Amino acid sequence: MPVTILMCADPLNPRRVDEHFAREAESVRALGGSVALIDHDALQQGDAAMAVHRVPRDLGTVWYRGWMMTSVQYTALASVLGARGVTMAVPPDGYQKAHELPGWYDTFAGVTPTSVWLPTRPGTPPGKDRLAQLVRPLPKGPAIVKDYVKSRKHEWDEACFVPDVTDVDRLHAVVSRLVELQGDSLAGGIVVREFETYEGGEARVWWVDGEPVLAGPHPDTPEVRPRPLTETIAPCVRSLGCRFITTDLARRADGTWRVVETGDGQVSDLPAGAEPADLYLSFPIR
Repeated sequence: MPVTILMCADPLNPRRVDEHFAREAESVRALGGSVALIDHDALQQGDAAMAVHRVPRDLGTVWYRGWMMTSVQYTALASVLGARGVTMAVPPDGYQKAHELPGWYDTFAGVTPTSVWLPTRPGTPPGKDRLAQLVRPLPKGPAIVKDYVKSRKHEWDEACFVPDVTDVDRLHAVVSRLVELQGDSLAGGIVVREFETYEGGEARVWWVDGEPVLAGPHPDTPEVRPRPLTETIAPCVRSLGCRFITTDLARRADGTWRVVETGDGQVSDLPAGAEPADLYLSFPIR
């Protein structure tokens, strides 16, 4: 595995990998790969050049495994790395496509809940009339609210779940609370998704260059281990054309496996108990 993985440095010891990714770094090195460190805090503060100052020059193609970043930050990271002779295996447009729901939704529309979205600035929830217009394509009934990347499922009743999407007052209250709680971290805008009931828990499937390379439990429920079927999902993954993604899958009551969420694999969390080597062995050299 002669590849280089970019990982986040420990904020308290910038010469060491962030503790959250230490086990993965050990696996990379044991497989013959190398690890280069970036300063994630500097990147979030808008100083991309400082973020990569410890990355050696002329590394060629690298993969990233670390904390989540915005699409703008990822673009800045790719740019400053490019000036140092380092190329991200996942280009910025590929990161945004997999990371934000508007990028992947049309490709997965047949295997994921019906969704609508609206660009929204942090701190500025849409008005009731705009929301009523937005959700007209959705079927009457329950829905969930999220931003382009994440939900507030731990604040389920106040900032995520809407019992009836046609109840505009309730919809507006939930959206407003989501916007408030997300603050400056609101990613892209508001998404409203048809709510579906699943059974048996979620599974996370990892894909590299269109092939499923690892399947396991969702990180939020590592004790639940469903066995997902990916045959109907694989054509969508390949059509999306992103090099490294995850799909969170769950089985609907009728037995159909559905895509609950799609994400860029570089910033998707591995569940406790997963073997990092099973993932890193799948990375191509180039």
